[in-house]
Parts: sequence; C-alpha cells; structure tokens
Amino acid sequence: MTLPRFGRIAAGALLPAVLLLAWQFAASAGIYSAAQLPPPGEVLSALGELLARGELWHHLAISTQRVLIGFAVGSALGLTLGGLVGLSRTANAVLSPTVQAIRAVPSLAWVPLLLLWLGIGETPKIVLVAIGAFFPVYTTVSAALAHIDPHLVEVGRAYGRSGLSLLGTVLFPAATPAILSGLRLGLAQGWLFLVAAELIASSMGLGFLLIDSQNTGRTDVMLLAIILLALIGKLSDTLLGLVPQRVASP
Repeated sequence: MTLPRFGRIAAGALLPAVLLLAWQFAASAGIYSAAQLPPPGEVLSALGELLARGELWHHLAISTQRVLIGFAVGSALGLTLGGLVGLSRTANAVLSPTVQAIRAVPSLAWVPLLLLWLGIGETPKIVLVAIGAFFPVYTTVSAALAHIDPHLVEVGRAYGRSGLSLLGTVLFPAATPAILSGLRLGLAQGWLFLVAAELIASSMGLGFLLIDSQNTGRTDVMLLAIILLALIGKLSDTLLGLVPQRVASP
C-alpha cells in the first residue's frame, strides 16, 4: 500500500520529532550537563545569535560553494574515468586496482598532503571535496556500463551506432538510473568530505564553525553546525533526486 504524499512527509517527520523529544528529555532530566548536551532551545538561540551577527549566511554560502564546485569536478572525472573503465577491459585491468586502492585512503589522510602541494587557499578544500565525490560516481558508472545487456549493444550497432555515437545514444541512456544514483552518492560524499576540507586553514564554513565551536566550548553552536550539515545535505540530495523524474518523464 502506497502512502499519499502528506502521509509520507508525516512518516518521515516522525523519527526526527521523537529524537527531538528525547533530546529535550535528556537535557531537562540532567542525564547530561548543559556543557555536554544543551537543550534544543539553546541551540535555537545560537541560531538566532549567528543570524543577528550576519555570520550564518556566509558560513552556509562558502560551504555550499565548495561542495558544488568540488562535486562538479569530481563527478565529471568520475563519469569520464568510470565510462572508460566500464567500456574497456584493458582500461579496467590497468586502472581499476589502483583506483580502488586509492579509494581506501581516509579523507583526513589527504589533508597534510594537499596542504603541502596546494597551500592553504580554496584549491585544496575543493580538491578534497572532489576526491570525495569522485569515487562513488566512478564506481557506479563503471559497474553500470560493464553490466549493460550485450544484446542492447548489438541492436545499437545494427542501427549503425559505434564509438561516441553508441556511447551517447545507447550505453549512457541505458545506465542513466545507476549514473544518477552514483551522482547522489557522490554529492553526499562531498558533504562528508567537507568537514575534513575545512580543517585546512579555514576561517569560514560549516566545518570551520564545527571545529571552532569545539575549541571555544560552544556545544550549542557545535550541535547547530551538525544539524545544518544534515539539513543541507538532505536538501541537496532531494533536489538532485528530482533529476530522475525529469529525465524519465520525456
């Protein structure tokens, strides 16, 4: 049985509401001190404080800009290299083992290397987000193209398609659902890598806000930064999730 749209929204809001009530109860009952877990009202006050000082929009804007640029670069590289590996057995044999090994490197391990190579400007932050976005897109695209039905390829060739024409009119359209799923995973991974990226000598951004609040003991601001990262990550995923509907509707 499929729930109506309002029912799905209400069902999705149920767990956050329960968690909010549990948070308020834990804070009010003294299970944790206010320094460890401030009540939701204090976090809301921290939001108002940052808005009043005009800082919040700058943090949101710079973090969003870093993620979008890094995601665009990483996903473009992931589509290109994933397409090559998915379509060529030789490229798969040569490239896949090395790429999969690099994929296992944790995000924080890249920070000192990027600082050494690229300095402390915006470039290393965007590169780190691009690294995070690259691997889900690459993996999904290469796997999707490698498992396309061979009969579909034969039909495309029977109609005179080959090379880039075959790729653009047959292979990529057939793999579109998997590719779009990979893009969503890449965007989510980009937000995950953002905090590590903003450890690189940042003075703005949600990752900086998170680390700075830890250093200054502002747990309310720390929780606010975590909540904002969750909300913006969910919003961007939802917007990107509308793309399959647009693609499928024609």
